[in-house]
Amino acid sequence: MGEKVVADRFVLPDRQRHRDKLRQCLDVLARLLAEKRFDRPRNLVGLEIELNLAGPDGMPSMVNAEVLKRIASGDFQTELGRFNLEVNIVPHRLSGRVLDQLAEELRTGLSYADRKAMEVDSGIVMIGILPTLRDSHLVSANLSEADRYAMLNEQVLAARGEHFTIEIEGVERLNCTAASIAPEAACTSVQLHLQVTPRRFAAVWNAAQAVAAAQIAVGANSPFLFGRELWRESRPPLFVQSTDTRPPELKAQGVRPRTWFGERWIDSAYDLFEENLRYFPPLLPLSDDEDPVRVLAEGGVPELYELTLHNGTIYRWNRPVYAVADGVPHLRVENRVLPAGPTITDVMANTAFYYGVVRALAEEPRPVWTRMPFGVAADNFDTACRHGIDAWLRWPKPGRAGGLTRMPAVRLVQEELLPLAAAGLDAWGVEPADRDRYLGVVEERCRRRVNGASWQVDTYHRALEQGLDRDKALAATTRRYCELMRTGEPVHTWPPGIAD
Repeated sequence: MGEKVVADRFVLPDRQRHRDKLRQCLDVLARLLAEKRFDRPRNLVGLEIELNLAGPDGMPSMVNAEVLKRIASGDFQTELGRFNLEVNIVPHRLSGRVLDQLAEELRTGLSYADRKAMEVDSGIVMIGILPTLRDSHLVSANLSEADRYAMLNEQVLAARGEHFTIEIEGVERLNCTAASIAPEAACTSVQLHLQVTPRRFAAVWNAAQAVAAAQIAVGANSPFLFGRELWRESRPPLFVQSTDTRPPELKAQGVRPRTWFGERWIDSAYDLFEENLRYFPPLLPLSDDEDPVRVLAEGGVPELYELTLHNGTIYRWNRPVYAVADGVPHLRVENRVLPAGPTITDVMANTAFYYGVVRALAEEPRPVWTRMPFGVAADNFDTACRHGIDAWLRWPKPGRAGGLTRMPAVRLVQEELLPLAAAGLDAWGVEPADRDRYLGVVEERCRRRVNGASWQVDTYHRALEQGLDRDKALAATTRRYCELMRTGEPVHTWPPGIAD
């Protein structure tokens, strides 16, 4: 989520001095971009998955410290809540049988982690929001044991000056308050990284923004929160509200939320970092001793610690990333749109779709972002979150006539985006067998109109019809989800209902 970039050894300095240092970092970034000092992309992709822990009863397990101790692997880390973990897969070259290789590494790692979790009467669950979570679980006492989480919680609350209000109007209505950032821990996602050159960054970011709604439509997996059926992908509205440092008066004045879709297409990665400084005061004004101007003047490459820390506390759905590896700077687009799960096969299908379609859209001679207002992309994203696989989206008409048309998301994906994704994967050099297998999963979801969210909702309502009350139906749905998740079969093949 970005909070992990906070190092426990730093102390809070003077805020104005920190802001001056941020401006200095931004100026140095501009020089690096102008001097073309960045690493040549090696077609490297990275993958992170945030996970839940739940017991045999389907309820959240606050045991991540115990599970991590048993896993004893640097690939697994804490996340914000005690019922969260994160697994990181080392970067891979996007070519050949990479999708199957990633899938096998995930199966091995998650199977091992699941066995270790079972030693403390728990288990790994890949899902956007655990259906059995209640607001009573999401309190400051259930934040993970790390100073950085306590510091983040303290600073967000200090900036806001009052409790958070969580209000979501979906199939049902949720209205509650929270005294900490703990509700953010309910949101578990898949994060996809793609290293790009500065020259190509804007095209890739714009393409990722344009296709975000389609990603959500086919990949939604978070229909429940605090016992209520809300949006088909309830993570985005929850994340916006649980990270919102704005008191009501600033919200009324149009101050941007720290979690946002954005408001314009961009021309450079610099645009996003400059927006960060212009719109968002530092949330964690921590500094180190690096003088980035001096480092650059001496021929070195600055880490730009303050800039990357600030960027990590602004939760764009497609986030720019500046990093230094082996003494060379590089840029990545971090796609944060997708929920976790339901299975490794589903995760890899979503991964294949994203990397393929973004490559194809970024290389189109008439880019989609020149034919579609940014506001339409933002509206599409909101619509897809609300309605999932049943969403209708607006998209540019084919040909030179121009204009937009409104169509079912499944038709847009089947007729336009899947062929583009296939062409994009071919351009990356992905093996046709991998391409066809994983894009075929997305095709079948569209054909059957089934994704993780629709399966959960269908199963939950069948459980209600069998006479279970709300809480027992959600618990039964979660247990059945876990059972089918462990088979590895993609969600569109799962039988609905709590029993065969």
